[in-house]
Amino acid sequence: MLFSRLPRRIAITAVLLGFGAALAACSFSPVYSDLSSSSQAGLEVAYAKPNNRLEQIIYQELGLRLGSSSSPKAGVVTVSASTQGVDIMLSATNNPRKSAETTVTATLTLKTADRPALQVTRKATAGYTRSGQILADQAAATEAGERAAVAVAEALRLAVLASLTR
Repeated sequence: MLFSRLPRRIAITAVLLGFGAALAACSFSPVYSDLSSSSQAGLEVAYAKPNNRLEQIIYQELGLRLGSSSSPKAGVVTVSASTQGVDIMLSATNNPRKSAETTVTATLTLKTADRPALQVTRKATAGYTRSGQILADQAAATEAGERAAVAVAEALRLAVLASLTR
């Protein structure tokens, strides 16, 4: 009886050790980590000057996530961003409110000396509610645009990392 359990235990132990060795051979690099993913890819970038507030937000987010370099051989990242607002619907109440959304479209161009130019376009949308008060509506639209710009920056960062790992 002891001999019938021993081969089963050896087989289970061998399988577990095999899985452990196979898993140890894998290397994972999380995309949602600190600067390690961009430094592992050998990405040195400098950023162009922003032309508007949305581009400034995108550059700040990319600089935070991808890092920045002042090296003369660093690649140059250029972003052009635009926004578009759309009213979605009216509510049929005594206090009419309009739902609206702001869409930010950004195109990133990365030019480096050793790689062909990379151009990526992404868009993100953020919703907000208009109440009819001019100042509140402007503040809500601005805040929605900034939220969409942060989302676009994350999408652009992921696209750049994905293209560098190919």
